[in-house]
Amino acid sequence: MSRRLVALGVLVVLALIVIGNTLFQVDQRKQAIITRFGEPVRVLNAPGAPNAGLHMKVPFLEHAIMLDKRNLSLEADQEEITASDQERLVVDAFIRYRISNPLQYYRTLRDDRTAVDRIERLLNSSLRQVLGSASSNDIVSGRRGALMQATKTDVSRRAQSSRLGIEVIDVRIKRADLPAQNQPTVYRRMQTSRQQQAAQIRAIGEQQKREIIASADKEVAITLATATETAEATRGEGDAQRTRIFAQSYGRDPSFASFYRSMQAYDAALAQGDTTLVLSPDSAFFRYFARGPGGK
Repeated sequence: MSRRLVALGVLVVLALIVIGNTLFQVDQRKQAIITRFGEPVRVLNAPGAPNAGLHMKVPFLEHAIMLDKRNLSLEADQEEITASDQERLVVDAFIRYRISNPLQYYRTLRDDRTAVDRIERLLNSSLRQVLGSASSNDIVSGRRGALMQATKTDVSRRAQSSRLGIEVIDVRIKRADLPAQNQPTVYRRMQTSRQQQAAQIRAIGEQQKREIIASADKEVAITLATATETAEATRGEGDAQRTRIFAQSYGRDPSFASFYRSMQAYDAALAQGDTTLVLSPDSAFFRYFARGPGGK
């Protein structure tokens, strides 16, 4: 009886081992490569062919290798790059990618450690090629977006030609700084350049100010001359009209005209308080003090 129980127990254990090596589960976030004697034979839950869940394989002969189906991120080591203007920059970049062809990925790279090393070297090579043709100002701020797009295109091309089985989603520069030993010299050169630009801008502004002042003075002179000319013309027209009116008035009543001129003479002669006049009482100058406008 005990032998039967032992034999049954052995059979149960063997059955569990066989079942454990036959059945396996593929998570929806994973994709499985089934290998037989180390060679891939099929892929489960590959991109575009979702079939996650419980699956079977030949026990002891086939093995399931799980690969991530999600987007993956890789931060490359800092790389020192020489820009087109001979400035050296320390670039810190990262790449986001996904495994788009699991079989190709496995045949070329085999494991994740090899994949990380290969993709990082490929990224650094593309960064040196693309960023090496741009100036340091473009890398730091001027054309960073366009340079990153060019780097992504170059990395994708290299990955495809190397049959890595990955799809490059994005490439970004986290930081691009000067090497520590070069920073003081570069900062001094940048300061001198900015000072020269400021002096040039100030000189241009001073020239423009002088031109504006000269133009304004010219406009003022022209405006004053025009106003003076207009005023003189208006004043001349007024004097002519006044003279014409006076002449017409004098012609109509000569006695009133004589009286009006005498009143103007009185006003002009007696306006000064300290003026002394020595005149005869019967002088014609005072004729209107005793007589009316008609001389009567």
